[in-house]
Amino acid sequence: MLKILWGAALIFLLLALVPANAYASYSVTHLNVTVGLNKNTSAQVTEVFTVVVSNSSVSQYSTDRIALNLTLSDWQQLMGQTLVQHIISPTAGVYNFKFLPGAITSNGTANVAYILMSYNVANVTTVNQTAPRTFYYRFNSRVFNFQHGASGQVLSPNTSLTFVLPSGAGIKSVYPLPDAPASAFTNDYANITRISWFYGEPLSKFTFTFTIIEGLQAEVLQFFESVYNFFGVFTFVIIIAVILLFIVYTYLRVGR
Repeated sequence: MLKILWGAALIFLLLALVPANAYASYSVTHLNVTVGLNKNTSAQVTEVFTVVVSNSSVSQYSTDRIALNLTLSDWQQLMGQTLVQHIISPTAGVYNFKFLPGAITSNGTANVAYILMSYNVANVTTVNQTAPRTFYYRFNSRVFNFQHGASGQVLSPNTSLTFVLPSGAGIKSVYPLPDAPASAFTNDYANITRISWFYGEPLSKFTFTFTIIEGLQAEVLQFFESVYNFFGVFTFVIIIAVILLFIVYTYLRVGR
């Protein structure tokens, strides 16, 4: 009898030592990953996790949410490894990382919270100049960090992936075909600024290329920027002054 009492006391003591958040129940029901592609080959990534919180875990979640010192690894211990960054460059880390767990809202049947991760990633595309003012971009699929299937990475259940193109970009090729907008393929991706893929799409042979044709003004600005970077501010000012004097001289000569 004494052994039983000692055993029960030991179990009670062990349970008392287990953190309360070990019993927290969270379930990620949906993930939306939006990749905003930039002309400098980087990307602004926004990930929104839809999380269902059990009734018994509402108080714990609210406590964890206001604990500003909790890191991403702390939240991964609370919710599991589904709470990870899904766009990671193999040659560069992320920067400007922000992690924002939202407040819980109840819709009558479930307690729902939205957790947002925002960060920048370098080298998600490569770029080559193929003609004057024409730049050809290719997405680097090695940055994907999604679920692994038999044939490679695939979009996880209840997951959507959206690409937002930089201003002036035109899609040249894409595989697999995007799920939205539905008319993108039939219209040869004309005037398309964002495309999306949904659950189950294979990513092992993912291909995405686009071109940007810069205007003449952009080329002139790029020229002056390169001159400034190469010669420095003093020489740059002299070159600008010479050009302005030449324009004034030409204007006065024509006006005679």
